[in-house]
Amino acid sequence: MIECKRILAVVDAERDNQPALSRAYELASKTGASVTAMMVVYDLSYDMTTMLSPDERESMRDAVTKEHAKWLATHLREQGFTETDIVVEWNNRAYESIIYYTLNNQIDLVVKATKKHDDLASVIFTPTDWHLMRKCPRPVLLVKEHDWPEGGEIIAAVNVGSEDDEHAALNDKLTLIANDYASLLKGSVNLVNSYPSTPLNIAIEVPEFDPDTYHDAVKNHHLKEMSSHALKYGIPENKCVVREGLPEKVIPQVAKTLDAELVVIGTVGRVGISAALIGNTAEHVIDELNCDVLAIKQMDLCRRCRCNLFISTT
Repeated sequence: MIECKRILAVVDAERDNQPALSRAYELASKTGASVTAMMVVYDLSYDMTTMLSPDERESMRDAVTKEHAKWLATHLREQGFTETDIVVEWNNRAYESIIYYTLNNQIDLVVKATKKHDDLASVIFTPTDWHLMRKCPRPVLLVKEHDWPEGGEIIAAVNVGSEDDEHAALNDKLTLIANDYASLLKGSVNLVNSYPSTPLNIAIEVPEFDPDTYHDAVKNHHLKEMSSHALKYGIPENKCVVREGLPEKVIPQVAKTLDAELVVIGTVGRVGISAALIGNTAEHVIDELNCDVLAIKQMDLCRRCRCNLFISTT
């Protein structure tokens, strides 16, 4: 069962519609949670006001935040979202304010609308969505325009081929959460796992290497582990997909075929150069999906990355 008492919906002032708010209220109606609408604002002209006194600069910040708070209150009222707390903060790094508020106010779920990110720009300037997936200590639901009808398909993106204890624990967590959301939405759970293709360079460098035998061994290992994992959670075989390829390719393909409503995926708290150049599977997957993504971290991963919450990768 989903234990969700407080939901933080991140509002985007540049959007006419607010899918994050709509999704947050949909979840709140099913769980009894309260919703807080948060907007983080910043005016670039503020960087040009160093000649002003501190009081004048503070007055400027206050005027901008009050203007946005008024707009948000009006928007919420017009959309019928009357029972909503409003938070407007000034910060040129929105993810910092979102994470601080999450940590200090016992938020259980962060909900934010997302859009496609430019690959090159993402290396230079890390999108807020990616920062939240890497650093937010609570689950992050990234919302697209896809509806959540009853009887929908929920995907848990697992990695059953790994013998690592952390991966096994994360697989369990993702499957349990997917089951919870399936119960909430009267839907069904699908397990999706990808396995790597045979590395071509090995066949060239090691003449006695048999690529077909290697491929079959890897595939059978993943099939066996998937069967065991699915049995553990009572998920039927026809709801399990084991496919060759990169997860950022396989998961969107399966999601499109199923017309999935939600993909539940694990993330790592990668920071620094590796984050800027490599990213992680969840970050690449969200751009390829036409449905919502629920990004989950293991608790021990969260504790490790909290000390690095605000080390920027850009």
